Amino acid sequence: MPASPLRRVAVLVLVGAKPLDVGIPAQVFSTRASMPYEVRLCGAAPGLVTGGDGLSYHVADGLDALAWADLVFIPGYRFPDRDDPPRTVVDALIAAHDRGARLAAISTGAFALAATGLLDGKRATTHWHYTRALAAKYPLVRVDENVLFVDEGSVLTSAGAASGIDLCLHVLRGDLGVAASNHAARRLVAAPYRSGGQAQYVPRSVPEPLGEKFAATREWALRRLGEPLTLDILARQAAVSPRTFSRRFVDETGYTPMQWVMRARIDMARELLERSQRGVEQIAADVGLGTGANLRLHFQRILGTTPSEYRRTFAQGE
Repeated sequence: MPASPLRRVAVLVLVGAKPLDVGIPAQVFSTRASMPYEVRLCGAAPGLVTGGDGLSYHVADGLDALAWADLVFIPGYRFPDRDDPPRTVVDALIAAHDRGARLAAISTGAFALAATGLLDGKRATTHWHYTRALAAKYPLVRVDENVLFVDEGSVLTSAGAASGIDLCLHVLRGDLGVAASNHAARRLVAAPYRSGGQAQYVPRSVPEPLGEKFAATREWALRRLGEPLTLDILARQAAVSPRTFSRRFVDETGYTPMQWVMRARIDMARELLERSQRGVEQIAADVGLGTGANLRLHFQRILGTTPSEYRRTFAQGE
């Protein structure tokens, strides 16, 4: 099996950095045999960086790490609406982006990314507590407070700390495929996939027991993707009316039930394309899409590529 090219990840630790926000990309992309990444923690300068929540960080690298990296994570930090990042940091982020690096902000790290101007005219998100402040401070940014993360290609943003895991797994899926992302999720004991469109939090009007019941219904459906799954079948499993199920499912996931089922089926097809030699017709039957033509149609619509092109890219870890 050909080795995957090494990808270089820098985690930029700013003054007031939140511990979880720093730790998530450092752990998800940590250098190991199964992960073709090299990770460096850096700051505005090498040495001690005073963090938030009583922790500080000793970073070995300064801003030169941003000139080295293919992917730069900007963890959240305290008082982002009040304290701007140093100009040297902003300039280094712009230079990294101009060189072709992707910039990914976790939580309030979006403020530092917005300070570069690279989010102007683009969708972005941050922790729900700061969405209005981000929109007020950077009015050219199209702030979306109702999503877990936003991928605008070379710039990505996520909501609170836990959604940083979702963003990291999303990046892994794009880099290495579904199988690698699912493996990392199992290692983290995290949900394999929550869509970027999922709400940051469930509205208070949704009773918690019903939320748990819907989560159980989704787990039930994931084990039966090869079987017929209609709105009525899912609502019956959740023991609510189809109308109630549909409305509250959108609140929880950002998708209608049938959109979610389709994406789950395409996800399963991706993993089968990566990890097996089954033909497209067989995979289509396995994931409940019936025919190869149907699989190709939805694969192209959702992912913008064909099953055969996807297999050539990701099969067996290539």
